[in-house]
Amino acid sequence: MAIKPNTVFLSGYRVYVAAFFVFLAAPLFAAGMFAFNDSVFPSLPWQGFTLDWFFNDTEPKLGMFHDRRLLRGLYYSFVIASCVSLLSVFVGTCNAFLFVRCKFPAKDFFYIMMVLPLVIPGVILGISILLLASSIANGVEESLSLDLDFLRPGIVLVVLGQFSFITTITSLVIIARLKKFDESMEEAAFNLGASRARVLRTITLPFLFPAMAAAGIVAFLVSFENFNTTLFLVGSEAPLTITMYDRMVKVGSTPVLNAVSFFLMVGSALLALVSILVQRDKPQT
Repeated sequence: MAIKPNTVFLSGYRVYVAAFFVFLAAPLFAAGMFAFNDSVFPSLPWQGFTLDWFFNDTEPKLGMFHDRRLLRGLYYSFVIASCVSLLSVFVGTCNAFLFVRCKFPAKDFFYIMMVLPLVIPGVILGISILLLASSIANGVEESLSLDLDFLRPGIVLVVLGQFSFITTITSLVIIARLKKFDESMEEAAFNLGASRARVLRTITLPFLFPAMAAAGIVAFLVSFENFNTTLFLVGSEAPLTITMYDRMVKVGSTPVLNAVSFFLMVGSALLALVSILVQRDKPQT
């Protein structure tokens, strides 16, 4: 009996999908596995299960929750990611109303300019922002004797650098949601005497909230894991990605870094799940 071509195609496609996910999951599985290996080296052979790389408080197996430098980096990453996500969602929402509801000259050009940061390499973006900020700070200091410290490498500059491209992501997510909005709902509210502010607060923004929440979570995750742009803008307050890179360069790979990686993978997966759940439309009753 001859095998149908579509059956061969489906079988090959399933094998491809399975191999693809195995390829993606294998490095993550290895990183997570060695976080629980009772060895000072993140490699085989397996020496037994342990939680020391998370909770131990003494060397040589100092756990991540007792490593002050890693915890400080985690704190700075949380602060930066929170600021970036809040700013990006606010500006992204404004962009959504601007590009969906408003008509103005060169609209398509400005839309392209908004999307452009996504296709610029992070290294180029980081260097460009650093040079621009430093030039402005140096110029103001020379001409007015004012020290614009926030334009020097540090948390503020990292937030501005990440904000410059993450806002594009939040804008696209919220724009897609706003395009699905039925404007007749607003018109009905206006006809009943509701003010523009009340319509925005009670009708439009609640409709946009799932996209705003999902965009905020995505912005938080992208900011938290960003490395290439942050590397050029960071000061003494190094976020977690820079702290881990510095540890790798100076000490080499250690299981505590695997523990941090496992912690971040679990946290990212939970946030991604929340993002999916908040975007699900409630069933109509």
